[in-house]
Amino acid sequence: MKLNNQFIVLGLGRFGMSIAKTLSEKGCDVLAVDNNAEVVQNAMEFVTHAVKADITDEIALKSLGIGNFDVAIIAIGSNLEASVMATLIAKEAGVKYIVTKATDEMAKKVLKKIGADRVIFPEREMGVRIANSLLYGNFFEFIELSDEFGIAEITPNKDWIGQTIAGCEIRGKYGLNIVAVKHGGKVDVTPSATYVFKEDDIIIVLGENKVIQDFMESVG
Repeated sequence: MKLNNQFIVLGLGRFGMSIAKTLSEKGCDVLAVDNNAEVVQNAMEFVTHAVKADITDEIALKSLGIGNFDVAIIAIGSNLEASVMATLIAKEAGVKYIVTKATDEMAKKVLKKIGADRVIFPEREMGVRIANSLLYGNFFEFIELSDEFGIAEITPNKDWIGQTIAGCEIRGKYGLNIVAVKHGGKVDVTPSATYVFKEDDIIIVLGENKVIQDFMESVG
């Protein structure tokens, strides 16, 4: 699966900085934008580009080529007016996927209404998790349990459908251990080797972080 690799992060508070840093560490091109010169300077240490600008200024954002980015992350949930303006600018500029930060359900409704594809609550979701979930199209969740190991939710490869877990040799071929399979609202914990994969299954796997990421890059 092709990685999304062009990101613009608007707002460099703790949450925005966390996302920008994680995406950069994964090899993505990241443009970080904030109106605070000091945090912009800090971001320059790890992102591709960092710019001081007013993220509610349509002319400024368009001059940065916001419409050329695959994903815009608007990380300024404490100021709903600014979030709305930045979301509208990104939407009108043609950004493919817009993620916005919100502080309550009402703000979420407003932001979804004007075109945000995903609205998140940073108190509930870590920046690292959000960044990883944006990298891969069929990555529902990816949580790093340590520097070496993580757990992820994936969808089955097309050639797995109709085959058993044993027949797919997932551990041998891919180095992933199946923890559970979700299907139809039910969870089958430690499914047997004879379990047959279905098209709408969600598979929970455990493995080395690099192995999981390499797997997600390779599937199509």
